[in-house]
Amino acid sequence: MNWQLIIDIIGWIGSIEVILAYGLNSYQKIRSNSLLYQMLNLTGGIFLIINTVYYGAYPSTAINIVWVVIATIAIASLIRKGN
Repeated sequence: MNWQLIIDIIGWIGSIEVILAYGLNSYQKIRSNSLLYQMLNLTGGIFLIINTVYYGAYPSTAINIVWVVIATIAIASLIRKGN
């Protein structure tokens, strides 16, 4: 199995998810307090963490860990509010 290819695909999917969330929010297609927005950020961040750890890009890993923590807290808040 070609792990490098799989890690690259995971990284590209994560990048697309984060950019998609940002773009949809910027063009007011989804709101920042929507579950879709936060889930795109959460899964995108997780996929980018996998990719950056594999390649040893630890500054990017750190940013994505923060990104995932923010998304996780926001999702928990949405769930508590019943959204």
